Parts: sequence; C-alpha cells; structure tokens
Amino acid sequence: MKKILVTGGAGFIGSHVCDSLLEKGYKVVCADNLDNFYDPTQKIKNIEPNLKNPNFEFIKMDLNDREALDKLGKLNFSPGFDAIIHLAAKAGVRPSITDPFLYEKNNVRVTLNVLDFAQRHQVKKFVFASSSSVYGFGFKPGKSFNEEDKTDHPESPYAATKKAGEVLCHTYHSIYDLDVVCLRFFTVYGPRGRPDMAPLKFLRLIKEGKPIEVYGDGTQLRDFTYVSDIVEGIIASLDEEIGGYHIFNLGKGEHHT
Repeated sequence: MKKILVTGGAGFIGSHVCDSLLEKGYKVVCADNLDNFYDPTQKIKNIEPNLKNPNFEFIKMDLNDREALDKLGKLNFSPGFDAIIHLAAKAGVRPSITDPFLYEKNNVRVTLNVLDFAQRHQVKKFVFASSSSVYGFGFKPGKSFNEEDKTDHPESPYAATKKAGEVLCHTYHSIYDLDVVCLRFFTVYGPRGRPDMAPLKFLRLIKEGKPIEVYGDGTQLRDFTYVSDIVEGIIASLDEEIGGYHIFNLGKGEHHT
C-alpha cells in the first residue's frame, strides 16, 4: 500500500485530495499548520470524517520547522513516503502585496524545506501545487494559456513565490533526479471552498442582502475549475510513468467575466 504525504491537507483542495487518496487505498499523512488565513475550525471539519480512518494520520505542524518535518520520516508509516503532494502555501494575490515577506517565508522557504525532506528521505515523486498566476497577465478573449508560454513577469508576490517554487522543483529534479510534476491551478471552486474567493464570497453577500464588491471593471476573465477535476489531475500525477520534470495546466478551458 503506497504512502503519501499531503502538505496543506486540511485545506480546501488538500482535504479533497486526502479523501480521494483514502478511497483509492493509499495511506495518507496530512500535515497542516491550520493557518488562520480563514477560520481554522473549518479545516478541522474538512478532515474530521477521516480522523478515525486507520490509514489516515493528521499532524499539526509548521513546515518551516525542519526538525519537526524530519520527524515525519519516523512515523509508523515506515519505511517512508512514496510521494509528496505539496499543497501547503499562503494563498491570496492581494494579501501578498501587503505582506510579501510572509509569502516568501511560507511559499518559497517551505517548498525548499519539503523538497529537501523529499531528497533526504528518498521520496520518489513530488507533486507541486503551482498557480495560473505565474503567467502574469489576464486572459484575452479567445486565448488560453499554454504551458510553453513565458512566466518571467509575475504581477504579484504570490505569483512570484509560485514561480520560485517551480524553479526550485526543477533544481531538485536536475541535481537529485527527483520526479516532479508542477500543476498550475486555475481558479478552483467547490465544496469547502475558501471564503475569500468570489463564488462563496458573492453567495454570502447575496444571502446577507449586501452589495458585491467587484475588483476592476468586471470584464476580466477567469477560468473556474471544479475541485474534483483538480483532484483528478493531482492523483493522475502520481502515475509512475510520469517521470522527469513536467508542468501541466489544470483548468476547465472556459473563461467567464
């Protein structure tokens, strides 16, 4: 039975990934610091159904703590992890402009810590959650982003940290032959979704009879992708035949104002 470490596994996407892995017969260690970017009790609710599953273990921890991270290699799920799905990150484009140093700490240094853990503990596969924000510019009508498009001009600290994560992943692949898949997510929505994102935020304001705040002029385009489609792409990335270093877009391919 394969053993998977899911960082950020109590969050929106991470909890769905844990659910899917358990359904498919994997053993799962969920590492999450229960960050207060939004109510941490929501994250506990996300994973609560799995806490009694013998194939699931939840570890509350700060991935900046390298000693604590090393202890994950000594859990009961010995001899080690077959793969790491690295979803832990500080989310949000606008907040990253306010406090870019917090994003560098939690997105760049944490990714480096987890990559280093993977190398030292001989993990075979590393799946990294990147973002469509690395493309740095909005959708144009009739045009979709391609993995070959340049990503040299991110327009927020958040996007820059995700680009840095991809580069670090390539470095560890190049030096240590770690198999890496970087997945660029496009505006994920669905059950357990983040309350700061448009789908839940708009519905909450409508329910409360309050006006919806629109950033920009409302003509900007988004590729909204349902969470189960994202999870399917993440799980498919674990395939042993996908070796080397790869970047894949995960999006629906339809743009909405």
